[in-house]
Amino acid sequence: MSEQLSAPPHFFEFHAFVCCNRRPDGHARGSCAAKGSEKLRDYMKVRAKELGIARARINSAGCLDRCELGPCLVIYPQGDWYRITTPADVERVVATQFGGTADDLRLPNA
Repeated sequence: MSEQLSAPPHFFEFHAFVCCNRRPDGHARGSCAAKGSEKLRDYMKVRAKELGIARARINSAGCLDRCELGPCLVIYPQGDWYRITTPADVERVVATQFGGTADDLRLPNA
């Protein structure tokens, strides 16, 4: 009989990568940082700590290549993509990962 191995648990249950790429002003594709992603990332970090979300990590990312749709973020291990433009959007995304919904902010995975 072969023994079935189970995958180890993820180190982080909620790992968000917020695009903080900055292109020159006037670039045709724009950039998430120019649209305020750094402040939104900082807000998300604070809220995750305030809410006591264990095993969460909020990181800056370089270009996620979805500049026209940004500011954007991706959350792993779920692989969910979102467009966030306000602190209220951040609140909804955080809530979604723990039982709420923010489908109108969700970006397609492809």
